[in-house]
Amino acid sequence: MTEYWYSTDRDALLKRLRRVEGQVRGIQRMVDEDTYCIDILTQISAANKALQAVALNLLEGHLGHCVAEATAKGGDEAAEKVKEASEAIARLVRS
Repeated sequence: MTEYWYSTDRDALLKRLRRVEGQVRGIQRMVDEDTYCIDILTQISAANKALQAVALNLLEGHLGHCVAEATAKGGDEAAEKVKEASEAIARLVRS
């Protein structure tokens, strides 16, 4: 198994993702209980922001570790890592 930079932060990352999972379960419960639609939308917005925070943390780490290491080595791998990062940023911006 490949070990990535976030392995040292894995517990914190998983804790944040479990929190998001709890938020989504709460949203399911709200729908099941016929909660007012604006309240549900507010919770969906909060869950989206929490996921975005996780994504930005992962992206920052990817740039700081994976891309930086590949750039230091140079060559095709560096160009590929930069392209990967650019595509990931584009997906995040569109979402």
